[in-house]
Parts: sequence; structure tokens; C-alpha cells
Amino acid sequence: MRQQRAVRGAALLTAMLTVALVATFAATSLWQQFRSIEVESAERERVQAAWVLTGALDWARLILREDARTGGADNLSEPWAVPLAESRLSSFLAADRDNNADTSDSASEVFLSGQIVDAQSRLNVMNLIDGNRVSDLGLQTFGRLFEVLGLPAAELPVFANNLRLVLTGATASGVPLRPQRVDQLVWLGLTEATLGRLRPHITVLPFRTPVNLNTAGVEVVYAAIPSLSVAEARQIVEQRTKAPFKSLSDVGLFMPEIAGQLTESQQSVASRLFEVYGRLRIDKTVIQELSLVQRNNLDVITVYRERTALVDNPNASA
Repeated sequence: MRQQRAVRGAALLTAMLTVALVATFAATSLWQQFRSIEVESAERERVQAAWVLTGALDWARLILREDARTGGADNLSEPWAVPLAESRLSSFLAADRDNNADTSDSASEVFLSGQIVDAQSRLNVMNLIDGNRVSDLGLQTFGRLFEVLGLPAAELPVFANNLRLVLTGATASGVPLRPQRVDQLVWLGLTEATLGRLRPHITVLPFRTPVNLNTAGVEVVYAAIPSLSVAEARQIVEQRTKAPFKSLSDVGLFMPEIAGQLTESQQSVASRLFEVYGRLRIDKTVIQELSLVQRNNLDVITVYRERTALVDNPNASA
């Protein structure tokens, strides 16, 4: 009898272990399947987001190309300068033959926003370098920007010389690479605090560029014209809101005292380089893309694209 009980106990224990193993294997299999579905879903969202943002970039390039057909100056009253507020993706989708737009859950929960910004509305750090040397005029221009922003002037010559060393290849091993973005300028001697103040007013472009007086802010207009006062820079900005300047000579006619200081290499009323910002929100995931495009007459090419993904914070201010 005791032996039979031992056998039954062993059988019960074996059955329980078997059930536990089966449950473990089943749970593992379900978890792997769940993870595969999650990965596949994430990859599908990534690919779909990439296609949508590519379409948005093509749309922006088309707007800039159509703007070029009319020719003339670039200003903030033109269609390209109107930002796209966050909108449901379904509002952009083509309707079917019965004129019904796609209102499926997958489309209605995806939101798109974007903006085109004139890259020449800011001071280009590449203007600090002229050939193999630091440009005196570029140094003067950035010095005026440092002055109006109340930044430490001692950082500017150090930064300019480091930029010269990087661009001319005169650096030793271990020295930072050529900066491609504004955030990377801390490599060359600017402090985080200084860069934080400069960020809205400067940019890093592939080549030297003039400042567009139709789109630049007051501080940049002040910095770009040697003898200009801040009050006169505000007058120029106010005037262009009433009637954008059609040519550089129009700026001189409006303010004759600075006419002799206006040169096409330093100031302009038209632009070739633009930044295209795209933002796609899917549930709590936000995918942002920054593209730099260059317009050569009717040819609008993409210089670079940079994409980042983050988790949206619903409590953050817009």
C-alpha cells in the first residue's frame, strides 16, 4: 500500500512538472509571438512614417519650386512661409470614387505638421572663414551679434580660429570634425550657455551665404549691416511687413544712409537654402525630421535629412 502511494505521488509530481513545463513553454511562445508582433508593428509604423515624411518633403520642394517660377524676392508673406498646423493625416489622403476620404482608425489617429524656414534668415558660421583665413568682415558681423545678445566677446575669436583649423584641415589628430549642425559648435569653443543664446540666430550651411533682409530677425539684420542701429533694424523689419523688399536697392532707397554698405555677398532679399521641418505623431510616438534643401532656379535638391523619434508628452505645452 505504501509503495502504491509512493508511485501515485511520483506520478502526480511528474504530471505537475509536466504541466508547469508546458505552461512555461506556452508562455514563452506567446511572449515571443507578442514581441514579434510588436517589432513588426513598430517596423511597419517606421516605414509608413518614413514614406509620409518623404511625401511631406516632396510637397515642400514642390511649393519652393512653384515659388521659384514667379521669381523675385523671398519674404514671409509667401505660401512657403505658412506653417502647417498639426492636422489628421486622413485630411490629406485622396478620396475614393464616391468622394469619401479614408476615416479609418489607423489614419484618423495619425497627425502631421510641418514648416519651411528660410535658412538664410540667420547668420551662417561659414561666413567667418574666407579661404584659409578668418574673415575680418565675418568676425565683425558675428561680433555685432555677440554684442546685441550680451555674449562674452572672448569666445568669438577662439571659435572662429578653431573653425578655420577644422575647415582648412590644419588640425592635429583628435581635433573635432567639421560641424554639420548648430549643436555641434560646442566642439569649437562655444559654451552651452552662449550657444543657447545664439541658436535662434545662427546656422551651419554648406557654403558662404548672404542674409535675407526680408526674413531675418531684428538681431540678425542689425548684425548684417555694419553701421546699423538696433532701432534702424527694427524699422527695416517693420517696413518689410508692409511691403517686402523686391531688391537690395529697395532697402537702400528706404534707408539711404546704409545704401553704400549693402553688397550682394553679405545681404540679399532672396534665398537658395531652406530648412523643412516635418513632425508625425502616431499615438504617443512622435517622429521628427529636419531636411535642408537647396533651390537652384526650378531644381530643388535635398542636401541632408535628419530624423529623430521620441515619446510625446501630452502635458507639454505646444
